[in-house]
Parts: sequence; structure tokens; C-alpha cells
Amino acid sequence: MHPASYDKYPEVRVSGFEHQAWQGWSAIKQAVSERLSASGKTVLVIDCYPGVQLDELRTQLIEQLNPQHIINAESARLSEQHLHDLLARNLTDDRVFGVLSCHELSEFFCPEKLAQVRHEAAETTSGLVVIYGPGAALVHPGDVLIYADLARWEIQQRFRRGELGNWGADNVNEDILRRYKRAFFIEWRVFDRHKTPLLKRADFLLDTNNTQQPAMVSGDALRHGLQQTTQQPFRVVPFFDPGVWGGQWMKEKFDLDPSKPNYAWCFDCVPEENSLLLRFGDVRIEIPSQDLVLLYPRPLLGERVHARFGAEFPIRFDFLDTIGGQNLSFQVHPITEYIQQHFGMHYTQDESYYLLETEPGAEVYLGTKTGIDPQEMLDDLARAQRGEKAFDDEKFVNRFPARKHDHFLIPAGTVHCSGSGAMVLEISATPYIFTFKLWDWGRLGLDGLPRPVHLDHGAQVIDWQRDTQWVNEHLVNHFEPIAEGDGWREERTGLHEREFIETRRHWFTQPVTHHTHGGVNVLNLVEGDEALVESPSSAFEPFVVHYAETFIIPAAVGEYRISPYGRGASQQLATMKAWVRG
Repeated sequence: MHPASYDKYPEVRVSGFEHQAWQGWSAIKQAVSERLSASGKTVLVIDCYPGVQLDELRTQLIEQLNPQHIINAESARLSEQHLHDLLARNLTDDRVFGVLSCHELSEFFCPEKLAQVRHEAAETTSGLVVIYGPGAALVHPGDVLIYADLARWEIQQRFRRGELGNWGADNVNEDILRRYKRAFFIEWRVFDRHKTPLLKRADFLLDTNNTQQPAMVSGDALRHGLQQTTQQPFRVVPFFDPGVWGGQWMKEKFDLDPSKPNYAWCFDCVPEENSLLLRFGDVRIEIPSQDLVLLYPRPLLGERVHARFGAEFPIRFDFLDTIGGQNLSFQVHPITEYIQQHFGMHYTQDESYYLLETEPGAEVYLGTKTGIDPQEMLDDLARAQRGEKAFDDEKFVNRFPARKHDHFLIPAGTVHCSGSGAMVLEISATPYIFTFKLWDWGRLGLDGLPRPVHLDHGAQVIDWQRDTQWVNEHLVNHFEPIAEGDGWREERTGLHEREFIETRRHWFTQPVTHHTHGGVNVLNLVEGDEALVESPSSAFEPFVVHYAETFIIPAAVGEYRISPYGRGASQQLATMKAWVRG
């Protein structure tokens, strides 16, 4: 196999709008200038996602347009203390977990100050008025509207580099987990709600991810590109992150930066977190892939999935690399009623481990041993957390040998973790932040601080019936033949009845026809070098996937065919496919 073929920067090439995107401040200024009225009064609104560098925006674009009047919408924002008081219930005292916000952005602005800046905008009777910053469209809808967007992964990098605090908070030096928590539970929720109607009517989208080379695309071209994406297979942009337990397999096989100590995670298909790259001629635009979910959820997800989850992508594929690394933290995910009652999330993180690669001796920890005393295990975990002893995992927890192509199902409430020596494709529901660590093997994080353990939460959600016998009967390698034909066979591999995701594995040496049946499909090529995804009716361009790449088939695609291709043409190949059960 040749995993180095793995594409780290997959693009969607948009047709028909090759000349409606611009690179660099000079070209962007020219395109905006041509859109502005040469006479009378024009209001240019540049609304922004939190984290966009407003000083750069002002000096490199706004002031170059020679406006009559400039208004920074943030001047009408509530004070830091007022915001903190408003959000205290959502922020909580916990380092990791908050409560999902249902606020509207207008609640974060002072009504009197907002009325004042609106009056300022109305008072200017001629020339160009520019209103910019997060919430700018609350001041004026804009004769011309630009939305300045920023990917969540880039926001996190700016957090880590010490360049960025939370919106409305002077906290650039605060613990990064607390800054991420505020963004995850509050800012991103509020600003996604705010930007969705703006993206539907924006004249331009400004890509601010690269401060040296910003890019811009017309609103019409952006919306066409997103609509096109819902009619074809595509991949989001993966990102890779080191971790205290991380391994070396991805670093070597995916040709990653060798200077990093390891790579623990790859977010290979998490649209809430990943970016989407759209190419318009010579210009590449990076947007949060969540924009696609927000604007076109029905053709992407399908009517049934959209009705159940709204504008949320419910399936996640990611990688966990412990080859040459260490055990993951011993953990459990909250059951549905717990996550609803405590965190405001309406579904939980059911998941599974599919083994892409393993080293000899690799194991998966899953479920408690039959006959143990639950309170004795909790007491042992509490003593381990206090540093009095190491947790006696051999006494309390099952360990199962893990081999390539094994599949372990992990419904919420099941204690689990991957041991060292495994390359895991984790297939799960999307709310990935909700992990209650029970024991972390006495380690410090890469930041030198103890990694958060949430034994109090975990103790309330562990399902003690998930013992040795039950796990063997229900969660370990329950492969069920479904169908077969000339050169292919289909197997059901899970998930458990409590989990809403269905998974199937297809082995094939000949083309296999699939159908979305009105719901989004997510697939990964888990065996073989290359495969070709085609439309039997030529409705989309042929799409090549490589080993370990995750790809999305929107619900609107309907029928599609996967065939051996290139270096995979003479091999037996396999895909893992997941979708939401009916």
C-alpha cells in the first residue's frame, strides 16, 4: 500500500465561476470598489466571525476605500463583566464542560450603544459608510455585505499561539481549555446562528484564514459552489494534532511534519471542526465546512436526517494513533439523558473503534469484568486520581486483543480506551468533546498540567451491566453477512441497537453499486490503495479516494458506484460505510 498518497488538502473545483474570486488585499479592494456606488451614499457592512483580525481588516481594506465614516460594531458590545455575568450559567466553573448556549448575538450588545451607532450610520448622508466587526449587520443590513469568515481550526491555532482570547474577553493568557470551552459552548453556537442568514444574501465572503494571503469570493459563486458540493462526493480538510499518548504511524504514512513529537488525532471528517476548500479558477477559498451544513442541510443530510438533527452533521470519522505511543485515557461517554440534562446537547457520543492497523500485542479496553464491585472500582479510581496509587485496571476492566479489521462497538455508558499499538478509525456521533476521563495513567498533558479527570460525571453514567459476557455477546466483532455478488460481499459490522449509526463493510475486487437512500453516507477506504467513485448516470465527475481517506456522499447523490482503481485495481479493497438509521 502507499498511504503517502493520502491527500491532506482535498478541494472541490467549482465550475462556472472561475473569475469571481480574488487573492490578496489589492485584488480584493479592487473587486469591492467596483461594487460600491460612485455617487450618493453607500453602506458597506463587513460582519465577522470572532477571531478575525479587525486591525488588519481596517488598515488593509477599509481605510484603502477612503470612506466618509467608519464604525466598529464592537463599540456597542456589552462590557466584559456584563458578558461574563450574562454567560455565567453557560460557562460554569469546570475547566472543560459548559452548557450549550441558546443566546442570540443581539443579547451581547448594549441597546443604547447600538441605537447610537445606528444613528451615526443614518446621520451620514453621502459617501461611503463602513460598518465592520462581529455583529456589524445588527447596526445596518448593508447596501453591500461582506462576511469575513474564519475556520475553527485556525481559531484554535491562534488560541495556542497566544494571539487570541475569547470574543469580548481580555483572556488571551487564560488556560486554553477554558478559552476553547467558551468558544465551543457559546461563541461558535451564537455566531453560527448569526451568520447563516447573512451567508444566504452576502455579496462577498472574505476568507481570513491566511493573514498574508486573504482571499474573497462573490456570494453567488460561494452559494453555487456549496450547492455543487451537495451533488458530488467530497472530502473536508483533515487536521492533525499531537497528544501525550500519540503515535508515529500517521507521521510516517501521511507524510506529516517530522519535527512534531507525535500525532495523536486526525479529524478526518468532522464538519463542525474541519474546513472545506473550494477552488474558483486560480483562487482557493477556505471556509468552515459547517457553512455547507448551515446553508444546504437538506440536500447534504437528506430530509429524514435533517428532520432529526437540524443543521448538524451527526456522523464523525477520526483517527486515533497509538502505534509507537501510549494508551488513551480510560474513559466513558455520557448517556443521552445525562448529556441533555447537564449540557444542553440532544444526543450523545456513541462510537466504535475500527482497527486500521495494529502492532502485535495491541489491545482494546472495553467494559467491566464480570462480578466486580462497582463501588470498589470507583473507590480505586478516586484513590488513583488523588495520586495514592495506580488504578488497578487488570482487576476491573476487560482487555481484548485488537487486530487489523476488528470492530469494537462502544455505546455511551461503556468504559473503554484503546491501548498502545493501534491505529483506530473512530466512527461516532459528533459531540466529541463529551468525554469523561476516569483515569489517565498518571500522566501530564503536553502543556505540563494534569489532564482533566471527570470521575464525578463518569460515575453517574457508567453502565455496570456492560460486563465481560455482555461485551463479548454484543460489542466485539459482530460481523453479519448481508449480501454478495460477483467480486464483492457486504457485511454488517454494527453499531449497537442504542446507537443511531449503522455501519457496513464492503469487500470488493469488482465495481460495487451503492445508494444513499435519501440519507448522507460517510465512507473510508480501509483496505487497498485506491478506488474510484463514479455516478452511473455521469451526474458528477469521477472521484478518486486513497487508503484511509474519509469521504462524504451527500444524500442528494442517490446512486453511486465504487470500483478498484489505479494501484488498487489488482487488489482486494474494502470500505467502511456509515449512515443514520431510519
